[in-house]
Amino acid sequence: MLKPYNTNITKVLRLTREMIILADEGDNNRQDKSCGVLYGMLRDSAYKLRNLAEREKDIHKQNGLWDGDDTAA
Repeated sequence: MLKPYNTNITKVLRLTREMIILADEGDNNRQDKSCGVLYGMLRDSAYKLRNLAEREKDIHKQNGLWDGDDTAA
């Protein structure tokens, strides 16, 4: 079982994957440019958050704190 601090990082990684999927679906189904801005911001935010979460995961690994496997996220 993952430690809570690792579980939360894994949850962020899963959430960002869902955000990217939603942004792609929204872009494919949008009717106007303002929706494109919304989905673009969602996608951009997801990539930024994913980058931060991946860096935290790497820091945990370097410090011997990561107790998860890499397939979980």
